[in-house]
This record gives sequence, C-alpha cells and structure tokens, in this order.
Amino acid sequence: MLNMNKNPKRVTMIVLAMITVAFAFSFMGTVLAQSESTTVPSQGYASWSNPDGIIKGSENIPRISIASFARNILETTGISAFINDAREMVTPAGEKTTVFGWQELLMVIVGFVIIYLGAAKGFEPLLLIPIGFGTVFVNIPFGGMGDAPHGFLNIIYEAGVGNEFFPLIIFMGIGALTDFGPLIANPKTALLGAAAQFGVFGTLFGITAFNLIPGFNFTMKEACSVAIIGGADGPTTIYIAAKLAPHLLATVAVAAYSYMALVPVIQPPIMRALTTPAERKIRMKQLRHVSKVEKMLFPLSVFILSILLIPSASPLIGCLMFGNFIREIGVVERLSKTLQNELLNIVSIFLSLGVGSQMTPEKFLNPASLSIVFMGLMAFAIATASGILVAKFMNLFLKEKINPLIGSAGVSAVPMAARVSNRVGLEEDPGNFLIMHAMGPNVAGVIGTAIAAGVMIAVYGG
Repeated sequence: MLNMNKNPKRVTMIVLAMITVAFAFSFMGTVLAQSESTTVPSQGYASWSNPDGIIKGSENIPRISIASFARNILETTGISAFINDAREMVTPAGEKTTVFGWQELLMVIVGFVIIYLGAAKGFEPLLLIPIGFGTVFVNIPFGGMGDAPHGFLNIIYEAGVGNEFFPLIIFMGIGALTDFGPLIANPKTALLGAAAQFGVFGTLFGITAFNLIPGFNFTMKEACSVAIIGGADGPTTIYIAAKLAPHLLATVAVAAYSYMALVPVIQPPIMRALTTPAERKIRMKQLRHVSKVEKMLFPLSVFILSILLIPSASPLIGCLMFGNFIREIGVVERLSKTLQNELLNIVSIFLSLGVGSQMTPEKFLNPASLSIVFMGLMAFAIATASGILVAKFMNLFLKEKINPLIGSAGVSAVPMAARVSNRVGLEEDPGNFLIMHAMGPNVAGVIGTAIAAGVMIAVYGG
C-alpha cells in the first residue's frame, strides 16, 4: 500500500493525472457531439449551413477583434477610470456637478487613511475601520456597491441608516452597556452633561448668523441637523437629520462619527488650555454605593419624564432606558447580553458601512459640505469647552471641588470622552483616577443630547 507520508510528490502526481483524465473525458464528449452535428445552426464554427460560424442567440452581437478586446479590458480598469472618468451627479443641495475619476481616487485614499487611523493608531477602530472600508467600497470604479436600488451599500443605507431603525437599536445597545451608577451617586454632574449642550445651541445660532455671508443659506432645520454634531453622538445626529434635513444626512453623519472617533485628538488641547495644573490635580472623593433598586428605578423615571415633558425625544431616551432597564432588572440576562454584544456589533457594522458609503465626491467635496464639517468641529469644541467652564464655575460654590477635566466628558461619546478625561488627569497626577467620576457627565451627555434633539424636532419638525 502506498505510504502517503513518505511519497507526497507521487500522491500529488497521481491526483493531478486523475483530474486531467476526468477533464479530458468530460470535454471530449462535448467536442465529439459538436463535430458530429453538421446541420444545427447553433454550432460555433463555419459550415455549409452556418457559413459565418455564428452561435445561436449571438446573431446581433458584433464581432470583437483581439485589439478591441484588449482595448475594452484597458478601458474598464480602475487606473483608466481614475484618469478618464467623468460623470454627472447631484450634490446634497440638489445641484448638478461633474465627478471626475481623480476625485473618486482621492476619496479612496481618504478611506484608506481612515482605516489606518483606526487600525494602526487605535482611534475608535470599531467605528473607523468599517467607515473606511465603506468609503473605499462606494468609490470603486464600476463596482456599483452604492448604486440604487440593488447595490450592497445602498441596501444597507436605505434599510437602516437613512431612517431611525439603526440609531434606535444602537441606543438600546448603549443602554444595555451603560452603568448610570456614577450619575445617580453624584447627580450634580448632570449639569456638566447639560452644559455640553451649549455647543449644540450656540452653534445653532452661529449657523443662522452665517446666512449673513453671501453663499450661505441654511434653513433652521438644516442648522439643527448641523448643530447636533456638537453632541458627538452619531446615532442622534442621524436620527434628527433623517427627520429635519434628509439631504444633509450623509454629510452630518460622516462629520459626527469622525469627531466621535477623534475625541482623543480634539479634546486634550482644549482641556489643557482651559485648566491649570492645580485644577487638573484635584482629587474627588470616592462615589457612594448605588443600590440595585435605584438603578432599576432610574431608567423608568427618566423614560416617564421624557414622555410627559419631551415626547419627541422619547424614542431615543426610551430605547436607551429600555436597554438599561433589562440590564439592571437581572431577569432577562439573555436579552441584555444580546443587546450588548451580537445585536449591537452587527448593527454597528452595518451603520458604519452605511455612513462610509456616503463619502462620495459629490456629497463630500463641495463648499457646502466642507463648511458643515467645519461648523460641526466648532460645535464639538464649544461643547467640550462649555463643560469645563461650567465645572470651574461650580467650584466657586462647592466645598468638595470637581476636577474640571470631567466637564469635557459631558459630550455623548461614551465612554471615549470619559477615558480622555481620565488620561489627561493621569498625565498630571498618576494616582488620580477620574474615569468613574467622568462617567457621570458622560452618560448625562447622552441624555442631554437626546433631549436637545427632541426639542429641535418639537420646535422645527412640525
């Protein structure tokens, strides 16, 4: 018997020979069958009954020479498309524009840069890597992944990104992951989450002032959709844009998720500029223990208040509190784990790919979109600064001082902003751990941004 371990080459040769023989026999039958037929016009060679050798069903297809075939192949390469492509597209403002191949190449490069930031630099890889790949996918020449109605990315976008489906599921998952204990233990930190909303409403008025500049013409609905970027809350940004200004959804979603991922880059310089070394060294006393009953009653109380006072914000707050309630109640552990893991991960992948699919030249490379990205950055910077300044103001009246660094965590980027507050504090004092204290304003910021969105929808959404 043949020893396969000792004769691997011989075994390989025998297998290849068997495959070759099998292929020859299967092919030979087809060839012989064709050669025996001299009257069927579907044969692919010239005969007395088919002098041109036309295959049946291909009568109207022109003959292609080898040179034409080679030219067609070259013209359908990505290299040729990036050099020669030019297509008429429509901007988010409804204006026609020409998209050139080099612009698509630029967006592909942007996509790979985003992937690099997530994979190599660790800037929120769970967000940036799928967003980056979505950007590359949608700008592949002749790929059609973002084309309506059957493109892969278009299906994802229409199914859940361009409406409230994915954002609300994300809020359920965030609620299931969130511990509101730090906020319950130190309720005054909720003021820091509210303070961060100054960035949202301050930018709202700033955008209206931009209309005095020639070339700017933002409606209040559009201004609301841009200003909410200051909360650094991607799902909320998508939610409000889908209701108030759907044509801007692509741009504001990309801006919001970009700033969420770049929290570790944007916030520290602002934090250091607005605080002194002594303030950054302030140590806060350990938080009190929060009972299980308090944790169970908190989401129900907040949800009921939102229904009574701001019903337009109830979908966002309700989904957040639903996720948190099933986390704290303890009798539906399977549902809680599903929201925290499988469901949240799946929807996050689709949502991020859908956001990346909107980074096309006609939507991104125009003055209006770039101005939105800039104003979104200003909103985020103001929100960060507002939280810090309000914390400093509160210290004027508090016996137990608050470290102003946790004020920057008042934006909705959970838990990234809290981690950044903790990191900057550790740089000044290696023994000063602020993470749990910063989680209070951080989760309050999520609620605050949802409330701000609800107010805007109630006032301007009709």
